[in-house]
Amino acid sequence: MLFLCQKCSLYLLPCSFVPFKSKSICNQTSTSTILNCHNPHSQDAPDEHHQSPVHRKHNSKSTNFLLQNLSQNNQNQQQLTAPQKIELEEHPIMPHQEKVKLLELSLVRKRTPQFPGSIYVQSPSDSDVGSSLPPIRNLFQSSVDNDGGGHVDEEEEEMIMRAVEIRRKVTLEIFKEAMMKEGRFGITYTTNLANRLQGFLDYVMIEAASLKRMPEYSNSSFNLRAKTVIEDSQVVPLIRWLKHNELSYPQISKLILLSRGRIDLIRDRVQWLKSIHVKGEFLGVALVKGGENILHRSYKELDEIVEYLVSNGVRRDWVGYVISRCPQLLSYSLEEVKTCVAFYVDMGMNEKDFGTMVFDFPRALGHLTMEEMNQKVNYLKEFGLKNEDVGKLLAFRPQLMGCSIEEQWKPLVKYFYYYGITKDGMRRMLTLKPMVFCTDLKLNIVPKVKFFQDIGVRDDAIGNMLVKFPTLLTYSLNKKIRPVVIFLMTKAGVTEKDIAKVVALGPELLGCSIVQKLEVNVKYFLSLGIHVRQLGEMVADFPLLLRYNPDVLRPKYVYLRRTMIRPLQDIIEFPRFFSYSLEGRIIPRHKVLVENQLNIKLRYMLASSDVQFKKLVNDLIRKRNKFQSGVAGEEEEETQSEAVIPGDTATKLQS
Repeated sequence: MLFLCQKCSLYLLPCSFVPFKSKSICNQTSTSTILNCHNPHSQDAPDEHHQSPVHRKHNSKSTNFLLQNLSQNNQNQQQLTAPQKIELEEHPIMPHQEKVKLLELSLVRKRTPQFPGSIYVQSPSDSDVGSSLPPIRNLFQSSVDNDGGGHVDEEEEEMIMRAVEIRRKVTLEIFKEAMMKEGRFGITYTTNLANRLQGFLDYVMIEAASLKRMPEYSNSSFNLRAKTVIEDSQVVPLIRWLKHNELSYPQISKLILLSRGRIDLIRDRVQWLKSIHVKGEFLGVALVKGGENILHRSYKELDEIVEYLVSNGVRRDWVGYVISRCPQLLSYSLEEVKTCVAFYVDMGMNEKDFGTMVFDFPRALGHLTMEEMNQKVNYLKEFGLKNEDVGKLLAFRPQLMGCSIEEQWKPLVKYFYYYGITKDGMRRMLTLKPMVFCTDLKLNIVPKVKFFQDIGVRDDAIGNMLVKFPTLLTYSLNKKIRPVVIFLMTKAGVTEKDIAKVVALGPELLGCSIVQKLEVNVKYFLSLGIHVRQLGEMVADFPLLLRYNPDVLRPKYVYLRRTMIRPLQDIIEFPRFFSYSLEGRIIPRHKVLVENQLNIKLRYMLASSDVQFKKLVNDLIRKRNKFQSGVAGEEEEETQSEAVIPGDTATKLQS
């Protein structure tokens, strides 16, 4: 045995250990060992030159170790056979805590220096830091059963698991050091990313252990081998490049784990996604949601999917947008993609409709199974829609394919039935505004219906109103509907009693802009000399009055006042006058009345059909002739007084 001292090297063979106890000054017992040694380099015989015994005092750890071995040797000296002595010398029995300490000293990356006199050298700067520690295999000794079979007890299993955890921590520290030194990443980013890469760190640990079998790394430390594996994988430059391409660290960590050690595949797939116009932040989304298939599929398979979509109406510059919103397409086989495309084409979609549908809602193609798609199409057909009608509906609003039948459609249909809306009404709503069936019932529809009930609209009127104008359900209650109602009651003169009638008869009014439409029209009517209260009555009688453009209203008003020479009261009593065409109805019928020297109210003049108007004119001419000849009876006079304005003369009718 070689005993290292500061000035000389003492060879302790042959030598003897003589322990003894002595009393110190403080009356404390201490254990010492006398080393009787001689210098093997001396020319004198050992018996001729005896050196004086060397007394060495032990610390508590070395004393315990020495006494334990001496006591065991004394007790078992006579009982042990020769093979057992050899085995004990090779594998000394150590306490569990001592084994744990030695395991940590053998596996940790950096060993902290300890006090002088330790039985193990632990300073990293010491050249004997490895040779002073016992071999790590001595810490794992499988016990032997009576039958001769080996088994691992709980203590040894615990030691093995502890050794693996220590190696993981060492690998983690090596990876963090590479991230911060080579990649120049911050400590926070490095820690967050490394904590998500447990699988990759295990891969590095296993690869580093396997390098021990190679001759060039047989004498290398684990730290060097782990660092070599990280450098060869080029994972740190890849992480820097992915971060430059706007991938977040959760996406980067998931991609590295999905690559299963083949880090180069990630860079190749990112370059391919850029070639089909996938941009920025969607690169990470496409790679992560595409799953393992996108990383481990060949370029030929991926290109075939893209070319097939282009051949069916999806423009090439749209492909990147479609893949960004539905990366699951890249995980499908070509046959699966063809089946999905044929599903929509069989409903009458042409290439243009299919391309725009996929662009508007890519999930309609790559998010649902064929069973789910068939269930939704069959449910839409229950409203009385044909296969071609469903195809047109989905081409116009493909978001319907993203709705749930059980969670959205069935509760909505039941709710509409409660308000008296039949299947025909729902079919009309579905045709005019299919987005209604994509809205949330509790969050969007129920609060609006409750608001209509609060202002006085009856339940049956609510159903008719929704069928008439289903777009109303897509408006915001607080930003659109409620402000319009407040404006009608405060600025347009509509009373609280009439507001329910206005909303029920003219729900389209709630979709008008207050600043650009309603306020401009109110100012125009007030400029004609109509009071606010009178305007409110006009709106209650004809709610759509405020939806007309003033440029359309102005020529009709000028013709009424200048050509027809009618008072303003006529349009206050019959505001629907502005709803009739000036060239198609007002002017032709006015000419008929002038030619026949008749003057009747605007309601009778314009509200009837052409046949009814002609019959009314003939009746009035006949009655007037009888009145002028004095033949008309009292009943005819009463009837004529209701339709003809009193004091009507031919000269007054002439204009």
